[in-house]
Amino acid sequence: MSRIAVIGAGYVGLTTAVCFGSLGHEVLVADIEPAKIDGLNAGRSPIFEAGLEPMLAGLLESGRLRFLVGALNAVVGAEFVFLCLPTPQSNDGSADLSYIEAAAAEIAPVLEPGAIVVNKSTVPIGAAGLVRELIDRDDIDVASNPEFLKEGTAIADFLGADRIVIGAPTREVAVRVASLYVGVEAPVIVTDPTSAEMIKYASNAFLATKLSFVNAVAELCERVGADIEDVVNGMGRDRRIGREFLRPGPGFGGSCFPKDTSALARIAHGAGSEFPLLAATLAINDRQAQRVVDKVELLSPGGLDGCRVGVLGLAFKAGTDDLRDSPALAVIELLLGAGASVVAHDPVLTAGSDSEADHRLDRLVDAGVRLAVDRYEPARDADVLVVLTEWGDYRELDPDKVAELMSQPAIVDSRNLLDRAAFQRRGFRFLGTGR
Repeated sequence: MSRIAVIGAGYVGLTTAVCFGSLGHEVLVADIEPAKIDGLNAGRSPIFEAGLEPMLAGLLESGRLRFLVGALNAVVGAEFVFLCLPTPQSNDGSADLSYIEAAAAEIAPVLEPGAIVVNKSTVPIGAAGLVRELIDRDDIDVASNPEFLKEGTAIADFLGADRIVIGAPTREVAVRVASLYVGVEAPVIVTDPTSAEMIKYASNAFLATKLSFVNAVAELCERVGADIEDVVNGMGRDRRIGREFLRPGPGFGGSCFPKDTSALARIAHGAGSEFPLLAATLAINDRQAQRVVDKVELLSPGGLDGCRVGVLGLAFKAGTDDLRDSPALAVIELLLGAGASVVAHDPVLTAGSDSEADHRLDRLVDAGVRLAVDRYEPARDADVLVVLTEWGDYRELDPDKVAELMSQPAIVDSRNLLDRAAFQRRGFRFLGTGR
């Protein structure tokens, strides 16, 4: 088994560390936030991810996983150093590499001879070469090993991966990185670092395009009288297309798809290869929030100004507490801007949850949103109830109880989650997506 250092205890870093620890490796994780490190060493995860905390507790008890403040303390003696740092979107749409650049420069003098530095998070084309230049040591190799994790199923995605992509300067380096995954039954794709980086960007951009495509088809279905559920069922049974990522909704969000699609478009522009499909993907996604708000206005008896709106779901998708680029926040912002009041609920996003999403929730409260502790509370005295995240808890809502609480029975179901027929039988005016 190997000694691994993971720099960054965010979503990717924490999942990577826990999963490598479960495969038997000794893992040290570094972050710059002392409070986060203290919480992790006590077994408290700063993110909501199914199965993460039990694995975290077991690995801490075994001694195979430790958390430290500062990258220097973690990399000494490490055979592999995984850079799992944020690459936020810059104003021009490109990825900001400042965190990775700073970490590479910091750890360069203390890396063990023969160590391999691995870019794990999504990085722009050429990032492996940049890290190699910053480290500037002939005895250190740099590889790319992109992650393909879905929030909500990250542990299963790592340990039951569809593929493991390794971009390495030599086959020897690739074999060493691949050895870390012994126990994971997945094909290993060995390529050069640039191609590995492109695989990650192209994969995310393709999935984002698929989501925008189905949302555009859903809009067309509404205009011509077709049912998107039947259309998707018919499309998805074609093995060349498949059903995955053909669920219409209020738009894609999260930490990857918006940022990575924009970054790939920027990379293409910089390389002199325009990619208008990506611009269309982003443009379609940007208009989804307004489409939801337009439906709320259609059902509101007096327009949006003064309308009381109940919101079900804040996270960008079910299974996570991540609010980054959540379409729910975009919808809420538009509603507030039009004069509506909002009461919102999410099963895992609650004030004082001690999660990384807390400060984003604080911004919602500061903007005038009231956070509910019960899934029925947003319906109380609401003119319109809006489903924005596909949590299973909401699928079980009792139409009779909801109707009794609301000022009028009206629902916008942006996820097509609820039993439309059951609510319509109870007298609800009901607007879904693509139906």
